[in-house]
Amino acid sequence: MTPLFPLLLGLASLAAGAVLLRRLGPKARIGRILASTPVIPVDRARELALAGTERYVAVGGRIDAEEDFPDENERPLVYRRTRLELRGPRGWTIVDDRREALPFEVAGGLARLAVDHEALDEGLVTVERQSIGTAGEIPDRVPAGTDPQTPARLRVQFLSTVDHGLVLGVPAMDPLLGPTMRAGMGRPLVLTTLEPEEAMRLLAVDHQGTTRAATVLLATGVVLAVAGLAWTVIDALV
Repeated sequence: MTPLFPLLLGLASLAAGAVLLRRLGPKARIGRILASTPVIPVDRARELALAGTERYVAVGGRIDAEEDFPDENERPLVYRRTRLELRGPRGWTIVDDRREALPFEVAGGLARLAVDHEALDEGLVTVERQSIGTAGEIPDRVPAGTDPQTPARLRVQFLSTVDHGLVLGVPAMDPLLGPTMRAGMGRPLVLTTLEPEEAMRLLAVDHQGTTRAATVLLATGVVLAVAGLAWTVIDALV
């Protein structure tokens, strides 16, 4: 066996691990962003926005707003996203996506920073409420001609003024809102009401097998590639 063999095997493992990570989609990317983004105080983020300094950072604090709207449990909501999905041969497909929102901020101490809630999409990471049934139970909400036996799922995410959140984005000046956290630098706006480690576990819950396989492949690839390079250097020196 030559030094080239473990080196090539290591590179192949790294490539396979990278392919598996890409298959995880945007959730994997959001998990990586949560793991790598530095957390700074809200007042420091405001300073960045006022100075026009573009940095992707995270700020933590309580969710606050001048106005809210109650849900059926009288929670003071500022944001609610309701998605109706039908299950087909390729998995779940969204057939109705509704968002209700009022302007809100993340507050830390006396400092406040607005959040561009219109930019929230896959970057909203919260514990979801789910209801599962069939299309026949909600005929007025599904496309005409849908088989009544088609599995249906309702997913609800919300934010309220009793929540504490971690917001990841680029602090910038908005002409209406002032200092605001928004998407930028090629990264999405992320907001989670969970601890980062818990949020990352939630993002990976539907892909645990793929995540473990990718981790093993990447770790093995690094070890083999380093071993191959070291062997090559030693052979050259002998």
